[in-house]
Amino acid sequence: METDDLIAQQADYLVNTYAAKLALVKGQGAYVWDNDGNKYLDFTSGISVCNLGHCHPAVTAAIQAQAETLVHVSNLFINEKQPQLAKALSQSAFNGQVFFANSGAEANEGLIKFARKWGSAQDKHEIICMRHSFHGRTIATLAATDKPAIRKGFGPMPKGFYFAALNDLESIDTLINEHTAAVLIEPIQCEGGLIPATEDFIKGLRELCDKYEILLLFDEVQTGIGRTGELFAYQYYNVIPDAMSLAKALANGFPMGAFVINPKWKEVLGPSSHATTFGGTPLACAAALAVLETIEQENILDNVKRMGKILYDELLTLSGKYDFIKEVRGVGMLRGIQLTDETIGSLVDKAQELGLLILTAADNVVRIYPPLTVTEDELFEGLELLDKALEGIA
Repeated sequence: METDDLIAQQADYLVNTYAAKLALVKGQGAYVWDNDGNKYLDFTSGISVCNLGHCHPAVTAAIQAQAETLVHVSNLFINEKQPQLAKALSQSAFNGQVFFANSGAEANEGLIKFARKWGSAQDKHEIICMRHSFHGRTIATLAATDKPAIRKGFGPMPKGFYFAALNDLESIDTLINEHTAAVLIEPIQCEGGLIPATEDFIKGLRELCDKYEILLLFDEVQTGIGRTGELFAYQYYNVIPDAMSLAKALANGFPMGAFVINPKWKEVLGPSSHATTFGGTPLACAAALAVLETIEQENILDNVKRMGKILYDELLTLSGKYDFIKEVRGVGMLRGIQLTDETIGSLVDKAQELGLLILTAADNVVRIYPPLTVTEDELFEGLELLDKALEGIA
């Protein structure tokens, strides 16, 4: 079908919540192709979803094999892949107990329910979130998200969510009261503009939560599964949360979410307290198992650390070349450049025109998310294209 016909069908039959114009039909590794046969280097990774690149052979083989065996059974029955995946995640993440969902928003909803269930006997139900946070677009996760533009028109929001400043322990301390159940935080605010929490702040936050006997919850939907150079961002900060959410890259493009609860709270959510129809299907779990196995077998985290350092250094070089680059931000392969003016849309468009796909974020930030499997040649190819795009808008 012609691209114009696809765009027309989208306009006619899809709810008008997206403004996409580029029709992608094929992906392999770090590259994608559009409906007209044009090739692009994909430094979006599906918004940090296809961390192993597009159509990774191990993930593809796992999905194909499982699709021929058993796709779905409800959670009223055991499917053999789910406990295997739960064990693999638990052994990688503070020996926690795992609940499987379908998306990041659902995983964060699970964290909210867990926190409120934990605090219910003491009338602790309030959750402190960070300003400029993003936790999802369901009503509860929207209430936990500090983005007025995407909340507009959906009020009134559920009560019990309050906002403090990232990297400011005092602003959190002043909000804590007898009804506070938890602090919910993204270790690195990705949608908020690639803003990392400082190590001192995260460690101080753990101490603060322990002092007041409240929960520390990490939203690792975008930072998890290798982006920081560690499997999970909490390992980068060397601070263990009481629970964390995962999604996006967990199954490398197959929809899947999860939350992991510290074993000391494993009795909080008992039978019938939380459930899902599609969470943790054999197919999703097979894909996620292949992701975790590949990360270990192919030494992906070592590649993230090495390529992430090169990426950061080269972005710093570009910031010295173009005076409208205000700052280079991020950790590992979560990198962004903040521009000084409203040229962000022009840069994304120019990069796409040259064959490079990149993302925007808040505060005039462009996110650079290569797949974690990116080679040095692919990385420099992308950086060269980025340089040309920056020159094109200078």
